[in-house]
Amino acid sequence: MSYNSNTLDGIAVFASVVEENGFSAAAKRLGHSPSHISKEVTKLEQRLDVRLLNRSTRSIHLTDEGQAYYDRCRLILETVQEAESVAAEGQASPSGSLRITAPVSFGLGQLRHTLPQFIKAFPDIRLDVEFNDRMVNIVDEGIDVAIRIGRLQDSSLIARKLADYRGVIVGAPSYWNQHGRPAHPSELNAHKCISYSNMANPSVWEFNDKSDPIKVSLNLAAQCNSAELETELAVAGIGVTRLPLFACEKEVAAGNLEIVLEDFEQEPLGLYAIYPHRAHLPAKIRVFIEFLENTIRGGA
Repeated sequence: MSYNSNTLDGIAVFASVVEENGFSAAAKRLGHSPSHISKEVTKLEQRLDVRLLNRSTRSIHLTDEGQAYYDRCRLILETVQEAESVAAEGQASPSGSLRITAPVSFGLGQLRHTLPQFIKAFPDIRLDVEFNDRMVNIVDEGIDVAIRIGRLQDSSLIARKLADYRGVIVGAPSYWNQHGRPAHPSELNAHKCISYSNMANPSVWEFNDKSDPIKVSLNLAAQCNSAELETELAVAGIGVTRLPLFACEKEVAAGNLEIVLEDFEQEPLGLYAIYPHRAHLPAKIRVFIEFLENTIRGGA
């Protein structure tokens, strides 16, 4: 498919029609006549060879193809707005207060080693950092960027993936020697388990067996909202726990914890930077996210 200078204009017109729910309202928003807007959408449909809108005298309705196309167009236009904001900022140094929150394990394990570099690189940004394992409402609490690990729920917030981490089942060698190493997730029923209490259901762990899901009800020895405490309890031989690999990597490397059930691991957990808006992204947020991408991927 070929593109020309009118491609982006056609996308913008189509998105305006959808968002204003009509040609007349979109024409008013864009400063054109309704007939011009209608012709632009028709040309777009002809170029794509697909119907995007079902029209009636009083309303419009997106087709399935139109909905899928609009979703992608919206991301394109937001990216363009972000690029223009970056260009408009010129060489001005990012500044102001930047409130960030991250899980305790990730904050203590990784951010505390890299944030000094960020502060030195951007001395006009004043960091306000909170390490917390609760699910922070970033809009209500005025957070600029939240670091989250796991599988994200649908949200109006913007999420940028920074990395993937394995979620692993671990226990101390002394524990495995005493209780046996499970060969299948179902065997965890016979083990004492330590679970993360901020999970939707801390008493159930899910696994994959050749892409088929397995759910295992746990016999809990403890549950807590701290990956550090989970790690310490597992090292002490209290039971089995499930952790992102980065949270227990040192203990595994030192032989204080051993990974089991590797063949049944779920898809890797995503590490995300979450922020409220893509449009007109402040420079302080943009440079922080870029810093995270560079340091995390550079250290992977």
